[in-house]
Amino acid sequence: MSKTTIEKAAFAGGCFWCMVKPFKEWDGIHDVVSGYMGGHVDNPTYEDVKKGDSGHLEVVEITFDPSIFTYEQLLEVYWQQIDPTDAGGQFQDRGHSYSTAIFYYTEEQQHAAQTSKTALEESGKFNKPIVTVIRPAETFYPAEDYHQDYYVKEEQHYKEDRAKSGRDEFIQENWSK
Repeated sequence: MSKTTIEKAAFAGGCFWCMVKPFKEWDGIHDVVSGYMGGHVDNPTYEDVKKGDSGHLEVVEITFDPSIFTYEQLLEVYWQQIDPTDAGGQFQDRGHSYSTAIFYYTEEQQHAAQTSKTALEESGKFNKPIVTVIRPAETFYPAEDYHQDYYVKEEQHYKEDRAKSGRDEFIQENWSK
């Protein structure tokens, strides 16, 4: 019997509420946790991050089995959830804490992330520069419990917030072709 390998990946794609469901839908994904990464404050709260006081980004940390769902597949899902040309946040959510980033845990992830970013840049899909940064993973702080699986716990509010965000229209316009 072979040992299952579990890895972690972390992506910042604006509001973490909208970044959980797209990853949870796949076999091989063990967990998707909303949280914070990349700042200078230990144990930041949602209010710290939202105000911009902590320097953190809202992220999802994904625990996955790469023999079932590869890191490269995670990157494909990730790119198709964001506007990689927007340095000021994502959709209705503005500011540093809502900017995009790929946080890598290994050199292999760093290489795969850079390869996928370069491919996107060279594809001509966007006529503006790809501004999503690729950074080493740092301490991950899980968000407060009420943020976890928000799309399930607060389904109606999630749907309303997502509908007014402009994310789905952007995805349809730019990624569904």
